[in-house]
Formats: sequence, C-alpha cells, structure tokens
Amino acid sequence: MSARANGEYSIVAVDQFIQATRDSGYKGTSSAVAELVDNSLQAGATEITVQLTVDKNEAEYPIVLTLSDNGIGMDLRILRTALRFGGSTRFNNRDGLGRYGMGLPNSSLSQAKRVTVHTWSSKKGWVLRSHLDIDEIVRGDLTEVPKPSRVCRTAIVNGFDSGTVVTWTQCDRLDNRRISTITRKLLTSLGRRFRHFLWDGVSITVNGDAVEPIDPLFLHPSARYSGATQFSEELVYEVAANPADPSTTGLVRMRFAELPVAEWSKLSNKEKRARGIAKGAGISIVRAGREVDYGWFFLGGKRRENYDDWWRCEIQFEPVLDEAFGITHTKQQVRPRPHLVEALSADTESTARALNSRARKAHFNAKIAERFTVSEERASEKDDMLTPFPPKPRPRDKEVLGAIGRKLSFSPTSGADTSGSIEYRIVPTALSETAFFNYARDKRRLVLVLNPEHPFYKLIYRPLLESEDPRDEAVRSQIDLLLLAAARTEALLEDKDALRLADQIRNGWSDTLATFLNG
Repeated sequence: MSARANGEYSIVAVDQFIQATRDSGYKGTSSAVAELVDNSLQAGATEITVQLTVDKNEAEYPIVLTLSDNGIGMDLRILRTALRFGGSTRFNNRDGLGRYGMGLPNSSLSQAKRVTVHTWSSKKGWVLRSHLDIDEIVRGDLTEVPKPSRVCRTAIVNGFDSGTVVTWTQCDRLDNRRISTITRKLLTSLGRRFRHFLWDGVSITVNGDAVEPIDPLFLHPSARYSGATQFSEELVYEVAANPADPSTTGLVRMRFAELPVAEWSKLSNKEKRARGIAKGAGISIVRAGREVDYGWFFLGGKRRENYDDWWRCEIQFEPVLDEAFGITHTKQQVRPRPHLVEALSADTESTARALNSRARKAHFNAKIAERFTVSEERASEKDDMLTPFPPKPRPRDKEVLGAIGRKLSFSPTSGADTSGSIEYRIVPTALSETAFFNYARDKRRLVLVLNPEHPFYKLIYRPLLESEDPRDEAVRSQIDLLLLAAARTEALLEDKDALRLADQIRNGWSDTLATFLNG
C-alpha cells in the first residue's frame, strides 16, 4: 500500500497536530474556561456554573472541571461539529463571541486529556454525549469525532430545560493543583472578562460562589469596587476594518476613568493589590461586551509610571473590526494594525498624559493634607478647655461650608450631637476674596480655609508645608495653631455688628500683609 494510501501525506498529521495544539493558543486555565463561557453565552445561556471536584479513582490528575449552562443545547450534527477543530455552524459569523469553531476542542484539550460533552434541547428529549480523548487519538483509536450517543437524563442536566455540560477529566495542564487556588483565580478572571454580561443579568458561579463583576475602570456602581469618575466624554471613532477597503467600517468607543486618589491613596498596599489598583495601569480592550486583552496599547511614546495606576481606559469595538485589532481565534490578545494605531493613539496618549499629571498633583495634595493632621489633632485635644461654641451655626458658616463641601470628607450639615470635642480641619482652597484665611463652623466642626493665592501662603507657608525638614514642619504647625486660634475666636461671635467688624479686621490685616510681602 502506498504512503499516500496510509495517510502519511495527509494535510494534517492528526496525532502530532493535536499534541502540538495543546501547547499553543491559551495563556492558562482562566483563558480556556473563558472560551467555554463564550460558547455558553453564544447559545443564549443566562445561568452558567463551573464546578471543580476530585476524582478519587484518578491518582495522577484527579481534578475534574465541569461547566454547565442553560443555553439552547445542540442536536446530533451540531454537537459532532462543535468537537471538530475548525468545525462550526457559525464560521466567521461576527454576530456573537465565536467565529472559527476552535474554542471547545482547543481550549479543552489545552488543559485536559479528555473532554466529554452532554447536551439536550428539551425537557423530555434524550441527552446526547460525545467526547475527544488525547490518548485515543495518539494511539489511532479515534480518527473522527465519535457519533453522539443517547444517554438517560441524570443529575448532570442540573434542572435546566435545555443546556450543555462540558467536562474536563485527566486535567494534566491546569495552572494549579489546588482547587481553592483555581477557584479564586477563576472568580477574578471571569468577573473581569464578562463584567458587561454580568451587569446585564447573566449568572456565573464557580464552586457555588457567584462571580462578581469587576470593573477595571471602577465606574460601575454594581462592580465589586467602584468610586472612580469618568474623565471627559466618551470618544467615538469610525475605523475601516481594512485600510485597503474603506467600505467596511466599525465603531470604536473609548472612555477614561479617574480614580479617587485622596481616598484610596490611604489604603494599605495589600488592599490596593486586592482591588486591582497597584500595578493595574493599562487599557481594557472589549469586543462585543467581552474583554479580550488588557495592556499598554495606543499610548505612543508614553512610558508607564506609578501614577498611571490611578487612571483607566476602556476601548470597545465591534467584531467587524477584528482584523484591525488583530484578534485571533482564542480572543486573548490584540495586535492592532498600523491604521488603527494611527487613528486612536493621538487622543489616547494626550489624555493619558493629562491624567498622569492630574494623578501626580492629586497625590501631592493628599500628601500635603496629611501634614495638617498634627495641628488638627492638637487643636481638637485642647478644645474641651475652651469656651464652647454656640449651638446654632450662622448663615455665613453655611455659605463657606457650601463652597468647600466637596473638599471635605464629611457633610457640612452632619453632626447633630453637640457633646464632645470639636473636630478641626484645615483646607487650602482658592477663595473669592483677598483674605489669607477664612473659617466656618457647624455643630461639631471648625474648618480653617487657607487661600493659596495670598502672598503669605506662596512665600512663607507653602515652602514650610512642602519641606521635609522636621524643623520647618514644627514651625508650620505652630502657624496652623495660631490661625486656628484666630478663627476659633471669631467663631464664638454671634452679634452681627461684631461679626462684620471681625471680618473687616481679617480682610484689612490680610491686605496689609500682602502689601508688605509684595515689597
């Protein structure tokens, strides 16, 4: 018999191809499981469960991974096709998450030696089962996808009227050998990749734990962590899929988020890592609602810095632009084409530089704010020794507190209890007047407002504030107490004429001081 008849010169050497395929394509277990989730969503599933168990009869590779969904299920032909490499009833269809029909067999065999699929399409119909097995393929015992067999409805149906269950056994290539570690990583990875689907009502669980949506932009109120603010408006671009054929275009949407430096910079390094703040700089690339990559894209010559951890960007694009983004069948990374880079990079880089600068300034301001703590606490400790404030704030206090309310970590109207010590705060912020300082009180707090535009602040106070010398810090703290004492004395006044006179003296003193300092 000729070599050709024996299949020696077939286009694909099946056994070697299968083994080589296991080493290509997927970055790890989370990426491979995400491919199965893609298939479930493509089938219309709204409930997806992932279970990791131990097969006590399997000594070498005992972990079993099972993913089940309530999608529409498959008939005999579709099931058999789905287990083929490149087999798909939706080949190159861009309406959903899949395109090439490589997902199920490729992702499964990248992690396990055997994959078994059960699927059913109705309450009363049979459950169909088929499989692929690496050892059987290598031995030559399995040369085509086995014809699906009909099996009885068992617990694997999971109560769904229709659905599919994918089971990986002999899992020899999982990232970890501890189920708890795999579970933890899957909860994080799936929560981020499929956050938009989770927000739309899809349920995903891993070993009974619900996958929570993780928003790298920290914008969505339903995400595990939120609190950022969107920076500027969303940018929208119409881009050609192929520059040689401008007739086919798709939309790219880009939005930026600014993280709350003042509040979150005080978190411990452990908490920053847990939230994904530390070393989280980058851009999330989202295709059809599913994150496919995260990295340093479209940023031109800008280098990554620590301050870049404090802003985020998300770029969403339509599947028609797969070629422009360089999407492969595994949907794990992008390799943007030059015309796409040219279209997006100018705005992306300039915005990133602006956000970096804002983060740098915000960190400086947060650091400076911490330096007021010694003075604030000192004044609060001594307040019990002084004349108590009148119980009712005055109209001039409400006006000042309203103007600076956003810069305070407490509500200007909070604090109904008048017992206990007064809380003191020092807030540098521009005033609509020329006075060096102003003040305001409510029932529980006294706020000293310093004017950064006054010559005394610029020439004397700010150098002391920014200095790392302990002696300068001590002098500045004493100035704080001097000004807090002056503000507190004014805060005791209730008579309108006395208040008016005190205001005139403070403004006159500030103007005279400015004149002297300006030479």
